[in-house]
Amino acid sequence: MPEPGNRRVLAFDYGTRRIGVASGQELLGTGQPVAMIPARDGIPDWSRVEALLQEWQPDLVVVGLPLNMDDTENEMCARARKFGNRLHGRYHVAVEMVDERLTSFEAKGEVMAAGGSRDFGRHGVDDRAAVLILETWFGLQRDRVDH
Repeated sequence: MPEPGNRRVLAFDYGTRRIGVASGQELLGTGQPVAMIPARDGIPDWSRVEALLQEWQPDLVVVGLPLNMDDTENEMCARARKFGNRLHGRYHVAVEMVDERLTSFEAKGEVMAAGGSRDFGRHGVDDRAAVLILETWFGLQRDRVDH
Protein backbone atom coordinates (compact mmCIF):
# COMPACT_ATOMS: atom_id res chain seq x y z
CA MET A 1 0.00 0.00 0.00
CA PRO A 2 1.36 3.46 -0.85
CA GLU A 3 2.41 5.86 1.87
CA PRO A 4 -0.34 8.00 3.42
CA GLY A 5 -0.59 11.15 1.35
CA ASN A 6 -0.21 9.29 -1.94
CA ARG A 7 -3.16 6.88 -1.96
CA ARG A 8 -5.87 6.40 -4.58
CA VAL A 9 -9.22 6.50 -2.77
CA LEU A 10 -12.79 5.61 -3.76
CA ALA A 11 -15.63 7.14 -1.75
CA PHE A 12 -19.18 5.84 -1.46
CA ASP A 13 -22.28 7.83 -0.54
CA TYR A 14 -24.49 4.95 0.62
CA GLY A 15 -28.22 5.20 0.04
CA THR A 16 -31.17 2.85 -0.12
CA ARG A 17 -31.98 3.73 -3.78
CA ARG A 18 -28.61 4.85 -5.12
CA ILE A 19 -24.99 4.74 -4.05
CA GLY A 20 -22.79 7.55 -5.28
CA VAL A 21 -19.15 6.86 -6.06
CA ALA A 22 -16.23 9.28 -6.39
CA SER A 23 -12.52 8.79 -6.94
CA GLY A 24 -9.54 10.88 -5.99
CA GLN A 25 -5.83 10.97 -5.38
CA GLU A 26 -4.86 11.90 -1.83
CA LEU A 27 -1.88 13.94 -3.05
CA LEU A 28 -4.21 16.27 -4.99
CA GLY A 29 -6.90 16.32 -2.31
CA THR A 30 -9.78 16.52 -4.78
CA GLY A 31 -12.34 14.06 -6.03
CA GLN A 32 -14.33 13.49 -9.18
CA PRO A 33 -17.73 11.83 -9.60
CA VAL A 34 -17.46 8.32 -11.00
CA ALA A 35 -20.87 6.62 -10.90
CA MET A 36 -24.23 6.19 -9.30
CA ILE A 37 -24.95 2.54 -8.58
CA PRO A 38 -28.60 1.53 -8.30
CA ALA A 39 -29.62 -0.13 -5.05
CA ARG A 40 -32.77 -1.99 -4.09
CA ASP A 41 -33.63 -1.28 -0.45
CA GLY A 42 -29.97 -0.58 0.21
CA ILE A 43 -28.63 -3.66 -1.57
CA PRO A 44 -26.28 -2.53 -4.33
CA ASP A 45 -25.60 -4.11 -7.66
CA TRP A 46 -22.48 -5.87 -6.34
CA SER A 47 -21.23 -6.61 -9.87
CA ARG A 48 -21.08 -2.84 -10.53
CA VAL A 49 -19.26 -2.30 -7.23
CA GLU A 50 -16.77 -5.01 -8.12
CA ALA A 51 -16.23 -3.58 -11.61
CA LEU A 52 -15.49 -0.13 -10.15
CA LEU A 53 -13.04 -1.56 -7.62
CA GLN A 54 -11.26 -3.47 -10.39
CA GLU A 55 -11.18 -0.43 -12.67
CA TRP A 56 -9.95 2.11 -10.10
CA GLN A 57 -7.80 -0.22 -7.92
CA PRO A 58 -8.15 1.97 -4.80
CA ASP A 59 -5.70 1.75 -1.95
CA LEU A 60 -8.51 2.72 0.41
CA VAL A 61 -12.30 3.02 0.37
CA VAL A 62 -14.16 5.70 2.30
CA VAL A 63 -17.86 5.34 3.17
CA GLY A 64 -19.95 8.27 4.35
CA LEU A 65 -21.50 7.97 7.81
CA PRO A 66 -24.71 10.05 8.01
CA LEU A 67 -24.59 11.05 11.68
CA ASN A 68 -27.36 13.10 13.23
CA MET A 69 -26.57 16.75 13.94
CA ASP A 70 -26.14 15.90 17.66
CA ASP A 71 -23.43 13.27 16.81
CA THR A 72 -25.75 10.32 17.47
CA GLU A 73 -26.16 7.45 15.05
CA ASN A 74 -29.35 6.42 13.27
CA GLU A 75 -30.56 3.49 11.16
CA MET A 76 -28.78 4.78 8.06
CA CYS A 77 -25.49 4.82 9.99
CA ALA A 78 -25.93 1.14 10.81
CA ARG A 79 -26.71 0.39 7.16
CA ALA A 80 -23.72 2.43 5.92
CA ARG A 81 -21.43 0.60 8.39
CA LYS A 82 -22.82 -2.73 7.18
CA PHE A 83 -22.11 -1.69 3.58
CA GLY A 84 -18.53 -0.74 4.55
CA ASN A 85 -18.07 -4.08 6.35
CA ARG A 86 -19.33 -5.93 3.28
CA LEU A 87 -16.93 -4.01 1.01
CA HIS A 88 -14.08 -5.04 3.29
CA GLY A 89 -15.26 -8.65 3.61
CA ARG A 90 -16.00 -9.25 -0.08
CA TYR A 91 -13.12 -7.36 -1.69
CA HIS A 92 -10.48 -7.19 1.09
CA VAL A 93 -10.07 -3.42 0.73
CA ALA A 94 -9.26 -1.11 3.62
CA VAL A 95 -12.40 0.85 4.57
CA GLU A 96 -12.75 3.99 6.66
CA MET A 97 -15.98 5.69 7.68
CA VAL A 98 -16.21 9.50 7.56
CA ASP A 99 -18.83 11.92 8.88
CA GLU A 100 -20.95 12.97 5.93
CA ARG A 101 -23.49 15.25 7.60
CA LEU A 102 -25.03 17.70 5.14
CA THR A 103 -23.12 16.45 2.08
CA SER A 104 -26.31 15.61 0.15
CA PHE A 105 -27.75 19.00 1.10
CA GLU A 106 -24.55 20.71 -0.05
CA ALA A 107 -24.47 18.68 -3.29
CA LYS A 108 -28.06 19.70 -4.08
CA GLY A 109 -27.09 23.32 -3.49
CA GLU A 110 -24.19 22.98 -5.94
CA VAL A 111 -26.50 21.52 -8.61
CA MET A 112 -29.02 24.31 -8.11
CA ALA A 113 -26.31 27.00 -8.18
CA ALA A 114 -25.13 25.61 -11.53
CA GLY A 115 -28.66 25.85 -12.93
CA GLY A 116 -29.41 22.13 -12.63
CA SER A 117 -32.70 20.30 -12.23
CA ARG A 118 -34.62 20.19 -8.96
CA ASP A 119 -35.69 16.61 -9.75
CA PHE A 120 -33.17 15.02 -7.40
CA GLY A 121 -35.29 11.88 -7.01
CA ARG A 122 -34.84 11.00 -10.65
CA HIS A 123 -31.36 12.37 -11.33
CA GLY A 124 -29.79 12.21 -7.88
CA VAL A 125 -26.75 13.99 -6.49
CA ASP A 126 -25.22 10.93 -4.89
CA ASP A 127 -22.03 11.00 -6.97
CA ARG A 128 -21.51 14.67 -6.08
CA ALA A 129 -22.16 13.87 -2.41
CA ALA A 130 -19.49 11.14 -2.71
CA VAL A 131 -17.04 13.79 -3.96
CA LEU A 132 -17.80 15.91 -0.88
CA ILE A 133 -17.34 12.87 1.38
CA LEU A 134 -13.99 12.17 -0.26
CA GLU A 135 -12.83 15.77 0.02
CA THR A 136 -13.91 15.82 3.69
CA TRP A 137 -11.74 12.75 4.28
CA PHE A 138 -8.81 14.36 2.44
CA GLY A 139 -9.19 17.43 4.66
CA LEU A 140 -9.12 15.26 7.79
CA GLN A 141 -5.93 13.59 6.57
CA ARG A 142 -4.26 16.99 5.99
CA ASP A 143 -5.33 18.11 9.47
CA ARG A 144 -3.70 15.01 10.99
CA VAL A 145 -0.45 15.74 9.21
CA ASP A 146 -0.51 19.42 10.19
CA HIS A 147 -0.99 18.64 13.89
